[in-house]
Amino acid sequence: MLLGNHPLFQVPQYELVHPLEFAIYAALGVIGGIVSVVFTKLLLKTREWFLRLPQKTFPFQPVAGGLLVGIMALFVPQVLGVGYGYVGDALNGRMTLGIMALLVVLKLVAVTTSYGSGNAGGIFGPSLFLGAMVGATVGSIAHHWLPAHTASPGAYALVGMGTLFAGIVRAPMTSVLMIFETTQDYAVIVPLMISNLVSLFISSRLQKEPIYEALAYQDGIHLPHGASRRNTDARPVSQLLRPAEEVLDASMTVSAALETTAGSRYRSWPIRNSRGVIAVVSRKTIEKAVRQEPAKPLGELSDDITFPHLHADQSPHVALERMGAAGLTLLPVVRRADVHKLKGVVLMHDVLNSYGIGPDQD
Repeated sequence: MLLGNHPLFQVPQYELVHPLEFAIYAALGVIGGIVSVVFTKLLLKTREWFLRLPQKTFPFQPVAGGLLVGIMALFVPQVLGVGYGYVGDALNGRMTLGIMALLVVLKLVAVTTSYGSGNAGGIFGPSLFLGAMVGATVGSIAHHWLPAHTASPGAYALVGMGTLFAGIVRAPMTSVLMIFETTQDYAVIVPLMISNLVSLFISSRLQKEPIYEALAYQDGIHLPHGASRRNTDARPVSQLLRPAEEVLDASMTVSAALETTAGSRYRSWPIRNSRGVIAVVSRKTIEKAVRQEPAKPLGELSDDITFPHLHADQSPHVALERMGAAGLTLLPVVRRADVHKLKGVVLMHDVLNSYGIGPDQD
């Protein structure tokens, strides 16, 4: 409503001049991926260096970053600000090759120093600016050598914006939609996808941790991420499964159960009847029941419908959560098709051992 119904960037109509351009867009993806890695590593290293300085220097760190950026701006003022105006110039071929290549280097230093020293700033705008300059630089060189087989440098600047965003933020489909939204031109999506995927592949190999996760880690925030979930899910509790050596009969009294388990090395046991396993009971629960009603049948200590259990394909962290909620050190592993069909048991110290923090022996 405030800005009007027009795209953020006015760009000329894109068209594929020659199939050879697909190879150039792939090369742009390689260059964009390398620049993305340089940007990410330089930003993280600069920020880490500032964070390691004494606490008393924190109020003065933004001054140092601003001073460096200001000195560069005295000679190249285009380095200041978000730079969307200069992005528009690059998209429409109104910038020279030399200044665009220079801005790639200076903007890298300016953004990483400014952000790392604690000044106000972000990653979204600089990624678009750097991408436009990288893309226009590659496009200018390609168009100079192959004028009859390549589009104008503005088309490469447009693809470069998405390429850097995909490499830095690791969101390739967001990049595609974002370029379409900001330009309202969907004809460039195919070369954009090619360049995005190449950039994503390069950046993810050379810089394993995405930038936002790395920044959060520097601030002491350890968030779960896709890799940790995949690693956890790759270790099902079936790998920790033990035979159910000690299973208590539901018909025995709680006092008999206490005598039976007196010499056991376990502290929790499955309970079964003619249907199969129906419950899990701990030593503490048996002892409490003996004090109240010694002749009570063991099977009446728990609801045989909602007893704690695991399935073989579930992960160790699920086992820990359920053990903690139920106050048990052992859980039965049952079939999905028949919850009363016992396949084995999982012990808490086996789960802890799988994470490298358990005891060395049973």
